[in-house]
Amino acid sequence: MPEYSGIFIVAEVTEDAKPTPLSLELMGLGGELASKLGENLYAVLMGHGLTAAAQELAGCGAEEVYVLDDEALASYNPDIHLPVLERFFSERAPKAVLFGHTSMGQDLAPRLSFALDAGLITDCVGVEADAGELSFVRPVYGGNAIATQKANTDTVLATVRARVGEAPSPTGGGEVIPLDVEIPTSPRQTITLRERLESKECPLEEAAVVVTGGRGIGGEEGFEQLRELASLFSGAVGASRPPVDSGWAPTTCQVGITGKVVAPDIYIAVAISGSSQHLSGMSESGKIVAINKDPEAYIFSVSDYGVVGDWNQVLPSFVSKLKGYLSEGGA
Repeated sequence: MPEYSGIFIVAEVTEDAKPTPLSLELMGLGGELASKLGENLYAVLMGHGLTAAAQELAGCGAEEVYVLDDEALASYNPDIHLPVLERFFSERAPKAVLFGHTSMGQDLAPRLSFALDAGLITDCVGVEADAGELSFVRPVYGGNAIATQKANTDTVLATVRARVGEAPSPTGGGEVIPLDVEIPTSPRQTITLRERLESKECPLEEAAVVVTGGRGIGGEEGFEQLRELASLFSGAVGASRPPVDSGWAPTTCQVGITGKVVAPDIYIAVAISGSSQHLSGMSESGKIVAINKDPEAYIFSVSDYGVVGDWNQVLPSFVSKLKGYLSEGGA
């Protein structure tokens, strides 16, 4: 029987090949867990042109950073990334592998879990180490309850939400280890065309401020006003499921149990009632501001600040005041 050991972080990089904020948070979380368990912390980096990113991760407490660098890994393709990662972990018998609860993490972790015959716990809002074991805290029943779970397998995989860990201060000392990558010669899925949408908007999962619209926005035009407000904060625009289903906003903007999970410093909910499905995707936000004309809307029960009123009147006034404040040198 192999000796299962080590906390591994599967890191992701931004478009400019830097570790994502969530990956750095996972390094901080992984370091704390490794220390409590008497384990080593490792990072795995897949992509292309990763030299600078690998060095940054090596300075975040990792004993070793394994670099799988190939042009074929530059864009995520599960039929390429999965066998590469499966081969890597099959040779190492990790105790735990942590992914960010991102689009890639949600897609890749279940596939890898099946391939390795390992336990999987998703959408974690907390990870704890005690008596040599890891336990994972996650929302259940549509976010109406919180459960603490453990895996009964030697290796456990988990996807972790943003803001669960804190990015560590650089310490240096980790070793960067480039590995030869064997790319599958004939993946089942071939991406022949990729359309990239250029946007000045901050990625939803990384934004410090998220402005989200609900069914009450009434149409696509209303989201232009949300974008104006978000731009003043260098933030991002989100949407609940009804606007996405109606075609007012793209699916990449959807926040909730069937969309993306976000945890910004400030979350502004505009014309959102506050269904449990939506709340499960933003409940970990730092401060929640709600604007809704219905004083009984459930969103007010979870918000830190609330405005009862028609968003068509409240939002323009707020934007005007904010522009005036910023023009006067406010920060």
